[in-house]
Amino acid sequence: MADGGAVRRVGTGGATGFWRPGDHILWRYRENGGEVFHIVRPVTVVRDDADLLAVWMAPGTRCVKPVLADGTPLHQEPLVTRYTKPRTVVVDRWFGTGVLKLARPGEPWSVWLFWEPGWQFKNWYVNLEEPLARRDGAVDSEDHFLDLCVFPDRSWGWRDEDEFAQAQQDGLMDADVAEQVREAGRAAVEVVRAWGSPFADGWENWRPDPSWAVPLLPEDWDRTAARLST
Repeated sequence: MADGGAVRRVGTGGATGFWRPGDHILWRYRENGGEVFHIVRPVTVVRDDADLLAVWMAPGTRCVKPVLADGTPLHQEPLVTRYTKPRTVVVDRWFGTGVLKLARPGEPWSVWLFWEPGWQFKNWYVNLEEPLARRDGAVDSEDHFLDLCVFPDRSWGWRDEDEFAQAQQDGLMDADVAEQVREAGRAAVEVVRAWGSPFADGWENWRPDPSWAVPLLPEDWDRTAARLST
């Protein structure tokens, strides 16, 4: 692991073309319709191979997040103006329990696992997004607003349908992309109904290595990293 929790300056992590467990990378999202990164989260690699990238975002991690230009948190702004008012980014800490993120190559969503304090499993969260692009020390995507919440009893429900509709109304997503997102959502629902991977894989019982340091947010978190072929 990198000294002091710093993000490693690694490509894909060695001759195998993948990062190693314990490597630190950045999980980033571009602003919708732009090239500026507005969400950046340092994470620790749990697993990385041809089938799955799994990373851990530890409690207390310093992250980049968007706010309105006057500092107002986005969730406090009425939805009708949330996507049209000027924005900036701030550095803040991830409070609460950590998050395990799972992504399969080329899939238009990632699956996040949340726990209550004391490792009481809470739910899976299916984040619809652009398939992750692997970079030098980072994975990049663009969030697609619409999401799914999946519970331990295998029930599920849509999340942020209002934000998805508002984003289209405000011109952040055209009709073709919106239909692709809906198709991705329907495909994710079929995986849930079939109780396929990763829901059936026991990840809710996973725990982080206690020796892992919390990754540091590098000063050049917004760097344009070289895209990798794997």
